[in-house]
Amino acid sequence: TLALGFGPSRGAAATLTLAALARPFEQSWSEHVAAWSGWHRDCHAASKVRPTTPDIDAQWATSRMVLRCHMDKTQAGGLVASLRIPWGNTSDSRGGYHLVWPRDLVECATALLGAGGEDEARNVLRYLIATQYENGHWNQNQWLGGTPVWHGIQLDETAMPVILAALLKERNALQGIEVADMVRRALSFIARMGPVTDQDRWEEDQGINAFTLAASIAALVSGAQFLAAGEQTLLNDIADDWNARIESWLYARDTSQAKKANVSGHYIRVAPPGVFLDPAAADRQLTIKNRSPAPGLAAKEQVANDFLQLVRFGLRSPKNAWVRNSVAVADTVLRVATPSGPSWYRYNEDGYGEHVDGSAYDGTGVGRLWPLLTGERGHYEMLAGNSAQPFLTAMCAMAGGNGMLPEQVWDVDLDEAGGRMSGTPTGSAMPLAWAHAEFIKLLLSSQLGRAFDCPIDVIERYKGEVAQPTTSVWSKNAPSRTFLAGSDLRINLLDAASVRWRPRGNSDWRVLATHCELTGIHSVKLPTASLPVGSRVAFTWTLSESKDASEPFEMTAVKSLLPD
Repeated sequence: TLALGFGPSRGAAATLTLAALARPFEQSWSEHVAAWSGWHRDCHAASKVRPTTPDIDAQWATSRMVLRCHMDKTQAGGLVASLRIPWGNTSDSRGGYHLVWPRDLVECATALLGAGGEDEARNVLRYLIATQYENGHWNQNQWLGGTPVWHGIQLDETAMPVILAALLKERNALQGIEVADMVRRALSFIARMGPVTDQDRWEEDQGINAFTLAASIAALVSGAQFLAAGEQTLLNDIADDWNARIESWLYARDTSQAKKANVSGHYIRVAPPGVFLDPAAADRQLTIKNRSPAPGLAAKEQVANDFLQLVRFGLRSPKNAWVRNSVAVADTVLRVATPSGPSWYRYNEDGYGEHVDGSAYDGTGVGRLWPLLTGERGHYEMLAGNSAQPFLTAMCAMAGGNGMLPEQVWDVDLDEAGGRMSGTPTGSAMPLAWAHAEFIKLLLSSQLGRAFDCPIDVIERYKGEVAQPTTSVWSKNAPSRTFLAGSDLRINLLDAASVRWRPRGNSDWRVLATHCELTGIHSVKLPTASLPVGSRVAFTWTLSESKDASEPFEMTAVKSLLPD
């Protein structure tokens, strides 16, 4: 009989090992099997997932088990991205994916929630509350105990814990967890820093990204329910304004990618922060990491599947013309039909994957296909009224041994004898917990008839439509030059101030004081709703502890915030 013990020291591990040997193996084994059998039985009862095909049913059982195995036994609620180190046989990395990414953690927690694991989802929420920074955000990634590893700021990783809290609330499953303070700090951070993220969800570029923006808007709307009435109004004003401006920031026309797909335009991967004041900023080169040499593509020529989250979170209809155009571009530029089924690249010219000859990624390479993106496309097709089953079946076929879903699969046939065939796992992380979470949620969503992980408040507020906001919003991080005619204009600052403003042509400046309506945000509404299209408003402000006024800023009233 072999006993294995794990502990913080050799002595602790030896103690556990010797104690284990003192028990009969059959007793330990039967208790272990009974615990797993009970958990699976409870999952079946709670999730009410209906049987489908043998392959999908087997993958459903395997995927929820994989997620449960990735949860830490010491730090309750901690869950690592993968038990595998990508290309581990070429690296001495201690970390690999043995770290907690808040985004991956919530993706997995929401899957476990739908799979009957409410206790696990609650533990994840408690873990996130315990590891949140005072200013509202979370580490880019961290060791299970909370020690940071990388130090980037990704706005979706601040939004998604709020969405998890909202989903638990919908199911009456919070069981007394106090979330208001966590939500308030997280949403204040999003409102102060957004809509620009320092890094997109692939941890690369700064700017406005459709996935991150969709998650941020969903968090603002679904998280507002936990806060006071004045805070709710502020957060909904910001969410409505950002939702109405998505296309003005992210939709590009007459690009080479659009011409390939024979459409007029598409959503881009990342819009540089400069687009607030200069739409031509998207014409300039945006760095793509992990490529040598750099491809030198302009931001407007870079496309990704991230826009599908706009549909999944109810901000845009799957029948929306901008969405359909972008689907056509994604299928032209990013889609590959493999023997396992269709899959997609993260974005064009991606460099995170093996080299062209199949040698291991070493800081540069060529991006391959991601099974989780097959799941995301399945969500879109389901919301568009089509069947999700072909995409569930494709994900099953892309799994490696024993149903393990990889981070990436090959996009070409490289070596039949070595098993490096299109649609089969590469040397990337396998299993990838996020991929298993996406499979589970696609199965849940297909049977529910809507995206399982989208809070109902967001669906009901927007219904897939581009609603015109009653209040336009300006902030230093989103200094738009336009506001909607017929709306008041909200000015959000980071400090208490006096705001002087006047319509153009009016010689009298009006003075209004800001109010702290949410921690860290000092806001004032200018009564501009009566101004007609074409009117211009100038404003400036003086901080309470300063005598120096800001430079005047001018905005124009427009008929619509959407691009022409």
